[in-house]
Amino acid sequence: MNQQAASVTTPQKETKTQEKKKPRKVPRYHVVLWDSDDHTYEYVIRMLKDLFGYPFEKGYQMAKEVDTTGRVIVITTTKEHAELKRDQIHAYGPDRRIRRCKGSMYATIEPAD
Repeated sequence: MNQQAASVTTPQKETKTQEKKKPRKVPRYHVVLWDSDDHTYEYVIRMLKDLFGYPFEKGYQMAKEVDTTGRVIVITTTKEHAELKRDQIHAYGPDRRIRRCKGSMYATIEPAD
């Protein structure tokens, strides 16, 4: 019987210690809704429900905040998503409850950090 010697290899240990890489964080952006005297609370609440899915109470709280402080952060997300949501706010259309209203509310994006 002819037996061949089996070659067994053992894994070599790395001599360098591996540095644990922290995952890169994706920068976050706020979508800021700015106050407008040409839009009603009902308009703001409806827009936030339609565009963000927020329930009445959350929409009301945000409408109240934008009215009293001049601005409210409506979402914090990635830059691309923030740009989309800002553009959707701009395209939402006028408040039909106020005759002088000519268009949508104004929104901007800003870095969250």
